[in-house]
Amino acid sequence: MRTEDILAAIATGLWRWDNATGIVTLDAEAARLLGLPAEPARLTEAAVRSRFHPIDWNEIDGVVNLAVAEGTLAEARLRITDPDGRVIRTVRSRSKPLIEGGDYQLVGTLQEVAEPQPGTAARTPVTGDWRRSREAFLLDAGRALAEARSTAEVLRVAASLSMPGFSPDGLAVFGVAGDRLTVIGHHGHSEGDEGPFTEMSLGTDYPAAEAARTGRAIYLPSPEEYKRRFPTTWPLAKRFSRESWAFLPLIVAGRTMGAWMAAFKHPVAFTPDERSVLTTVARMLAQALARAGVAESERELSLGLQRTMMPALGPGIPGLAVAARYVPTGGGLEIGGDWYDMIQLPGGRIALVIGDVQGHDVRAAGLMGQLRIALRAYASEGHRPDAVLSRASRFLHGITDGSDDLGGPRFATCLYLEVDPETGTLDIARAGHPEPAVRTSDGTVLLQPTAGGLPLGIDPDSDYPTTRLRLDPGETLMVCTDGLLETGGHDLDSGWDRIRTLLEQHDGESLEELADQLVEAVHGPGSHHTTGPLADRREDDIAVLLLSRSGGPRVLPAPRRTVMTVAQAESERIADARRQVRRLLHDWTDEDQVDAAVLMVSEMVTNVLIHTDGDALLVAEVVCAEDHRRLRVEVSDASDELPHKRHPGEMASSGRGLLLMEMLAHAWGVDPRGEGKSIWFELHEPASGQGC
Repeated sequence: MRTEDILAAIATGLWRWDNATGIVTLDAEAARLLGLPAEPARLTEAAVRSRFHPIDWNEIDGVVNLAVAEGTLAEARLRITDPDGRVIRTVRSRSKPLIEGGDYQLVGTLQEVAEPQPGTAARTPVTGDWRRSREAFLLDAGRALAEARSTAEVLRVAASLSMPGFSPDGLAVFGVAGDRLTVIGHHGHSEGDEGPFTEMSLGTDYPAAEAARTGRAIYLPSPEEYKRRFPTTWPLAKRFSRESWAFLPLIVAGRTMGAWMAAFKHPVAFTPDERSVLTTVARMLAQALARAGVAESERELSLGLQRTMMPALGPGIPGLAVAARYVPTGGGLEIGGDWYDMIQLPGGRIALVIGDVQGHDVRAAGLMGQLRIALRAYASEGHRPDAVLSRASRFLHGITDGSDDLGGPRFATCLYLEVDPETGTLDIARAGHPEPAVRTSDGTVLLQPTAGGLPLGIDPDSDYPTTRLRLDPGETLMVCTDGLLETGGHDLDSGWDRIRTLLEQHDGESLEELADQLVEAVHGPGSHHTTGPLADRREDDIAVLLLSRSGGPRVLPAPRRTVMTVAQAESERIADARRQVRRLLHDWTDEDQVDAAVLMVSEMVTNVLIHTDGDALLVAEVVCAEDHRRLRVEVSDASDELPHKRHPGEMASSGRGLLLMEMLAHAWGVDPRGEGKSIWFELHEPASGQGC
């Protein structure tokens, strides 16, 4: 008698699953056990999967992965369902993975087994080997949580976990902020469902609060148990129609950082094995959240340091265009010693600075910040480029001279140039820095030889001679740090050849596009925004500055305006007025001026509502002039009584409106009108590249 006939006689079928092709081959008995016609069949994985209970399929997937990894048998009990989802039988599967290179085939048997006895838990694990299934699940969960790099990713992984035999359909992660419970994230609930549980006191009679407060897990296998133990908050949980709940503390290094809730629409007995799985997942989840929090703090610190140390280019300059990029090295906090700056000088002149402090560490970044501030101070005092660098060199030598615990002396290369926007004259002083390059209007790129001295900080008495150049209309000047030239195995000469080719091929229109192309030539697309997959090529920081002189007339944009009325009965609209002004100034470069404008608007509108019987009409307008942007705000009312400047005492609650405008505004006044008056103020800001 054939082996197939013997197996069929004892209701045992044979099957083979090819992982590479996804094809499952069944003999006649295996097909019958799966609810198919009793004849040999070749089916797709999806077709076979549709015959198994969804929960059982997730479990067998973990068991198979563990068997493939260990080279052992994969054993499981599986429920077979009909097309309507009804369970028609339970089978036992035993299979052996045959590994061929990176793929494998599973060869195994299917045999029908008796149904569970009435009264047993309907949702207990149906896999034949609970321990194997649990270990496979925990391995996958641990790997996924370990790879999550942000809180959002950790929450997504937690929501996708399919626990062996008792997968929850609702999850929530709670954090602790002081004495309050906060909702970090949730899954399986509607938007806004977290409202009643947000900012809940830790002393509240709620399971998550108690778990976070005591550090002990709480298991509620039934609604009756929930209602008995937590009657106060039971009405909040009742509306979600769940049958069982587990609340576990999230503990890292002995500190409870929050709680994790797993809710089930089916009854769960919370056996010791189930509690063990939940406890292990809670520990992994807590560690993943802690790691993500540290990583996010480091990223925020890095971004904050970069925003602080790498200023925006500031106001636009009539007749000139400026673009810049900064790319940190790939490691650590992603900060270093490279920088650029743009400084407004008296008489309408501007200064552009680019430099590189020795090193790629936090100390280099700190020295860079100090040196940048010093250069700004010396430039603002009106010194010429050679004097600015001489003073900066003495400054850096003074703060790094001698041996110390921070690594001893440091030096910095720097290029400082003054620009006369009207004539295009450039006065350049250079301290050990790469020379500038100029792209002429016909596309020719030339290195401009300039006199220079030693890097800053080496010799406090070093001289820095000045070279004068002229930038004609249509020409572009590029200055950069050596990272742009030498990254990727280049030296200064071959690096210049690479950059020269890009400059020559550029159409000369968009300076921002040219800046992107220069960075992409070294690191790939978008690398000055994110670290990306090319971090291993970040051998040095990069800073690059581009300056282009245009020849045509400059066209100013139309004014930006907002108008609104605040009625006597609508005092709550004062907040709307403040928001309107902030939106009007969304690209204003000076945040202090924005705050001052909002404060003065609030004071002016409030005074109208308090001291008159009429409504307040607010008109705010941003106008671009040739050398600045101007914000003008007028608040009009129907009262003829003019305000008077007073000197309120320390405890006075009013009377400071005009004093505030005198202190904060560039100009202000009170204009009587035929009926009523208008109070106005102006703030001036140098024109930004976006605004004007």
